[in-house]
Amino acid sequence: QVQLVESGGGLVQAGGSLRLSCLASGRTFSTYAMGWFRQAPGKEREFVATANWSGGSTYYADSVKGRFTISRDNAKNTVYLQMNSLKPEDTAVYYCAADPLYLSIRGHPDYWGQGTQVTVSS
Repeated sequence: QVQLVESGGGLVQAGGSLRLSCLASGRTFSTYAMGWFRQAPGKEREFVATANWSGGSTYYADSVKGRFTISRDNAKNTVYLQMNSLKPEDTAVYYCAADPLYLSIRGHPDYWGQGTQVTVSS
């Protein structure tokens, strides 16, 4: 069982930056692939970024590539999402996710956090 708690959301102007954090419980954090998803009002939840167990392999949605960076610190059971050059269309609730398999986390992760709101003003 893995429990995930996100933090770091807030209100930022377009062009600004935010860093989201996701603290995971459980001793097996370092074996899990971790990811970030987001859901904007009236839209379906969408994949944003993922990292494998070591952070050595990462994958991004085209919409955030070059602006967002996912990283993890296994010693702290934490995964991060550094978001730069934010745009109003990045406004959404951001969710942290975990799954044992890196290749399947973009589909249906086993575990979800409760989400943190990110609002980007124009």
